[in-house]
Amino acid sequence: METNFWLERWQQGLIGFHQEQANPYLVQHWPKLGAQAGDRVLVPLCGKSKDMVWLHQQGVQVRGIELSAMAVEAFFTENQLRANQDAQGHFSRWHAPGYELLCGDFFNLMPADTQHHRFVYDRASLIALPPEMRQKYAKHLGGLLVPGSRVLLVTMEYPQHEMQGPPFSVHEDEVSRLYSHDFKIEKVGESDVLSENPRFRERGLSQLMETIYIMVRK
Repeated sequence: METNFWLERWQQGLIGFHQEQANPYLVQHWPKLGAQAGDRVLVPLCGKSKDMVWLHQQGVQVRGIELSAMAVEAFFTENQLRANQDAQGHFSRWHAPGYELLCGDFFNLMPADTQHHRFVYDRASLIALPPEMRQKYAKHLGGLLVPGSRVLLVTMEYPQHEMQGPPFSVHEDEVSRLYSHDFKIEKVGESDVLSENPRFRERGLSQLMETIYIMVRK
């Protein structure tokens, strides 16, 4: 999706992807990644996700990447955090104790920016991108991480012809195709969630699965 697409979504308040509570798959599966207090986690396309608050409560340092300054500002305001701002390369950097959000394009991140990050949480990044961008995203993410880095990935699977994304359907075979060169991939869970998401039924979906993976950089 073009940059303006997401900026307009935030400006128009079309953020149905935002959840007011920590994602249950994050809560269930995060301990399996083995993060310790003080470790750093990268959250691409983070929006104003409450998941970042939950992660910080587990003792890790959170770095989010987000295009929309409106989303970044909302995160700090809604969580009553006083943010300092400065420039860091291509990004506007907003930071408060335990949190650092870079406002800018994920694809401008360089390995030097993530050399101390051994964990990644992706609930809303891969599924936000159309097919032609998913390959670019996966390749760029792999290039940012050192061997042994761990990723918790949550995807959606549904008949793509029934609904125009985002969020897009990303099936298990595509996850393998995108990531298997750089990562060892383990599927750790899946759940039928259509009954819990009436807005997707209203958009015409007949089925909706969420699938969870843990990936380790080779």
